This record gives sequence, structure tokens and C-alpha cells, in this order.
Amino acid sequence: MAGRYLCYRDVLPFTTMVTMECMNVGLNTLFKAATLKGMSYHVFVFYAYSIAAFICFPAPFISRRSRVLPPLNFSIMSKIVLLGLVGSSSQIMGYTGINYSSPTLASAISNLVPAFTFILAVIFRMEKVVLRRKSSQAKILGTVVSITGAFLVTLYKGPPIVRFPSPSLSLHQPPSNQVHSNWAIGGLLLTAEYILVPLWYIIQAQIMKEYPNELTVIFFYNLCVSLVAGVVCLITETNPNAWKLRLDIALLSVVCSGIFGSFLNNTVHAWALRLKGPVFVAMFKPLSIAIAVALGVLFLGDTLYLGSLIGATIISVGFYTVMWGKAKEEMAEDSEVHSLESLPTHKVPLLQSCKHENL
Repeated sequence: MAGRYLCYRDVLPFTTMVTMECMNVGLNTLFKAATLKGMSYHVFVFYAYSIAAFICFPAPFISRRSRVLPPLNFSIMSKIVLLGLVGSSSQIMGYTGINYSSPTLASAISNLVPAFTFILAVIFRMEKVVLRRKSSQAKILGTVVSITGAFLVTLYKGPPIVRFPSPSLSLHQPPSNQVHSNWAIGGLLLTAEYILVPLWYIIQAQIMKEYPNELTVIFFYNLCVSLVAGVVCLITETNPNAWKLRLDIALLSVVCSGIFGSFLNNTVHAWALRLKGPVFVAMFKPLSIAIAVALGVLFLGDTLYLGSLIGATIISVGFYTVMWGKAKEEMAEDSEVHSLESLPTHKVPLLQSCKHENL
């Protein structure tokens, strides 16, 4: 039983989160290919989240029959609507910010997500920080080290270590309909996005405490995002041809992003947030940059640079330092729970003896 609990509590969340980050790298590559074909990212978000909402459509009807779950009251639904507004706003700001600046700047600013999440989690009392404890020191130090490594991967290239012939099809060309570059506006929009992402984690974790059913929450979340994206599309996309999907890479990207991204990825994130908390989930953000570098070298023939290798190593050290701190904290909490559970066993005989004496 202890081994199964350890696997479910520690090994499974780690493995699934790493798998999700690897999958997201592939989905991002498909998204780049779709936008290079001229697809609007607003339409992309609408179709992807609509597919995800359709997949988990039966979830609310099944959860209504549950005797364990609380009723979906106004408080929970309002928080899910707020989650949808935050999620859709962050997506729109992110894609618009990349249009005004570059994916490199987006990657650099995204490294601040663990720091923002850690600060918000402490403010909302979802994370305990006792500076005298080694676990808290490890979480703070590991977060700083991981962010430093992610910035190094993004901003420092260095000399090439392993060079492969460049593939004939490149997905790094700028799209023909790119907005005129404005680094300041793009940076502000991306900063706003990566402040909203930690807020999304916090709200989601709070919802999962009140209503621990991932599929139902993700259904209403995907529905809210698709509705908001649909309204934005009606305002921004005046050309009816922008809504058309053809049998090409754009359709493949929409379907894969709807199934594996908006549905599966969001469901796994909701489950991990309920089980491990927002800081655990946010720490995979810098790790995803190292994963992207590794997969790019192995499968896309990208050149491995010294900066990427050093940065990925630093990210790994910081990441595992935070994981060690979290593990120490959970072990301390488990030992406190066990000690509290064992207290009544010592007190019961005394109480019983007093009762017999009174009789």
C-alpha cells in the first residue's frame, strides 16, 4: 500500500508532467506550421477549445449523479468563469505579444512563471515558507537557479557542440501576415500573460479543493475559453475565409491541440494542481525549455550549443532542488499526521479507565 501511495503521490505526477511538456513541444511545432499557412491564432484557439469542450461534454451529467462531489453552486461556477476569462486573456495576450515581438522574448519572460507562482502561492497561503527550514530554503534557491538556467538557454547561445544539417522544411520563418514589430508593446503583453498564468494556477488549485472533479471543471473552462475566443474572432476576423479549415497541417494542428492540448493537458494540469499544488506545476515551465532543446537536437536536427547544454544542466539542478524541498516538506507533514493519528491510541485506555472508575 505504501509503495502504491508513493507511486501515485510522487512518481506519477512527475512522469505525467514531463510527458505533457514533451507533448507541448510537438503541439507548438504544429501550431507554428498552421500559422505559417496563414491560419489566424484567434480562430485556432476557438476551434481547439471547442473540440476539447465537446470531448468532455458528458462529464457534468455524470458528476451530477455523484454522492461524493458537492453541488455545482454559484460560487464554484463563478470561479470557473473567472478561470476561463483569465485563461483566454492570457492566450490572446501571449499570441499578440509574440506577433509584436518574437518567440525568443516570450521564452525569456515565461521563465518568470515559477517566481510569480511561488510569490502568489505564499500570499494565498498555498505554500509554507519558514526560512529556517531547509525545505523552504531549497524551494527558494531551486526556483532562482532554475529561472537563471532558463534565461541562460534563451539569451546565451555560445559555440556549437553538435551540428546537424539543417532540415529542408524550416518552421522558424516569420509569417507573411506578421504585425509590425514593436518590442515594448510585445514585452508588456507577454509580461501580462505570464502574470495571468500563475494566477490561473492559483484559481485552478482553489477550484480543485472545492470541487475535485477534473473533467467537469475542464469542460466548463474549455467552454468559457471557446466562447470568449469566438467573440474575439467575430470582432477581429472580418474575412469569412479565416474560419475555413482545409485538409492540411492547419486542420491536423487544430485537432491535435484540441485533443492533446486543451483537453488532455489541461486535465492533467488540474489533477497535478489538486495533488501537488501550483508551485510543483509551475516548476516544469523552465524544464520545458530544456526538453525543447533536447527534442530539437534529437528529432529536428537542431544544433546543440554550449549555452543550451549549460543552461539545461542548471535548470535540472534547480528543478531537482525544488523537488527535494517539496519532498522534505511532504515527509514532515506526513510524519505530523501520523503522530496526530497515533495520539488517541495512547489516550483511549486512560479515558476508559477514568470512565470505569466513575462507574
